[in-house]
This record gives sequence, structure tokens and C-alpha cells, in this order.
Amino acid sequence: MILPQSPLSIFLITLFTFSIPPHSTSQQSFYQILKSNGLPMGLFPKGVTNFTLHDSGRFQVYLDQACNAKFEDELHYDRSVSGNLTFGQIGELSGISAKDLFLWFPVKEIWVDVPSSGLIYFDVGVVSKQFSLSSFEIPRDCLDSPVPSKILSRKLGHDEPNNQEPSTAVL
Repeated sequence: MILPQSPLSIFLITLFTFSIPPHSTSQQSFYQILKSNGLPMGLFPKGVTNFTLHDSGRFQVYLDQACNAKFEDELHYDRSVSGNLTFGQIGELSGISAKDLFLWFPVKEIWVDVPSSGLIYFDVGVVSKQFSLSSFEIPRDCLDSPVPSKILSRKLGHDEPNNQEPSTAVL
């Protein structure tokens, strides 16, 4: 049976066709994207407000505020964190620092070597630290915290900026 092609019927068919939302990664949360790439959802704290993800895997995540999250060690997140996402790994990372004893180190890379091992690794330039994968299953609260005063770079003895606005003191 052939239907008459009136402008109204063409408009209704077009309207119905374009009202069905397409399936895309922009509808997924960044936490879901981490999980689908073999990484735990809790690598980033609660408070991801927006993110961009390119086909190449390059991403940028935006948080409500710079903050700290407590795991086995303390991690500091800048308001903007970027890196390159591949399956089981985030490379070229900037915007996350890990505290070890009293020093903060920039995290350069995060990876899950073998998921069944239950371990996740953080490369802080000087060494790689391993943590229990289960510690990162659920996003932690993003706790307001002062910006780490000094973050050590790969070249020992050289400080590098942590991409934060300088703090000001009121006397």
C-alpha cells in the first residue's frame, strides 16, 4: 500500500525519526567510560561536572573544585584533569597528585596490569606504587582541601607548578 506523501506526513515521519536519541559516549558518564575501558569507576572522585573525550582517547575531566580523596594514600585532583585513555590504562596524565609520607608527587600514568591480580598501579615518575583495585571501585567524596604546596617533578629537587591559582593571605 502506498501512502500519500503530504507535507504533514513527511514532517511527522521526520520528527519521529530525529526524536529517537542516538547511542553515543556523550550520554555515558565518565565513570561508565572508565569501567568500559577496564578501569575502576572510583579513579575519579564524585563531582565530575563535565568531560570531553576524543576518538584518540585524549580526555579532559572537570570537577566542581580542586579536592582530595582518601584511599590507601591521599590523592589530590586539580579542577581539570587530562590524559590519554586506552584499555586498562591512563597515560600522559596531568592534574592528579599522590601523597607519600609528607611529599606530593604528580601521577604520570595509571594502569591495571592484569585485572585478576586485583592490583592497580600509579606511576609517580620516581617509582610505581601499587594499590588494591577494590579501593577504587566506588567514587569517593571530593573533600575540600588546601592545594599541595609543593609537588615534586621527575627531576628531583625541581618543583613544578600544580596548575592552581596562587593562594593569597589576608592579614
